[in-house]
Amino acid sequence: MTLSNREKVLIVISNAISVYSIYAKDPNTLPKNMSMIDFILKATPEDLKKDLSMELIDEVFAFVSQTQSELS
Repeated sequence: MTLSNREKVLIVISNAISVYSIYAKDPNTLPKNMSMIDFILKATPEDLKKDLSMELIDEVFAFVSQTQSELS
């Protein structure tokens, strides 16, 4: 089974949010003034950027945040 581009983008966004959250715990690991959105954009391969949107990022962020709080 091959992943669709949407599924790949969901994975990239989720992974980027997780990595950013880990890096954000130590401010020296992130470039100064890099937002999560900037980090996600840098982490997304060029061929998938056409499927990326703020609405999708918001949806994934809300899901990841909710899941994290349920696990805590």
